[in-house]
Amino acid sequence: MANTSSAKKAARKMVRKAAVNKNRRSRVRTFVRQVEEALASGDKAAAEAAFKAAQPELMRAASKGVLHSNTASRKVSRLAQRVKSLSA
Repeated sequence: MANTSSAKKAARKMVRKAAVNKNRRSRVRTFVRQVEEALASGDKAAAEAAFKAAQPELMRAASKGVLHSNTASRKVSRLAQRVKSLSA
């Protein structure tokens, strides 16, 4: 348990920051899941629309430090590849 006042404040800040990060991570997962569902249904238009919404959400999470930038780029790349292969 934190003893000093500064450590107590830091603990409070960590709790708030963890809640924000959890919310951002949840949003990313929701957007990615929407792309996955559109891909599974085989609807190219819905998949492209969902991907266009998911891409900035992933990159925003990376810029905020929720995801590593390489992880976000990898996810975007793999989703783009799957959306593109839907038409072929």
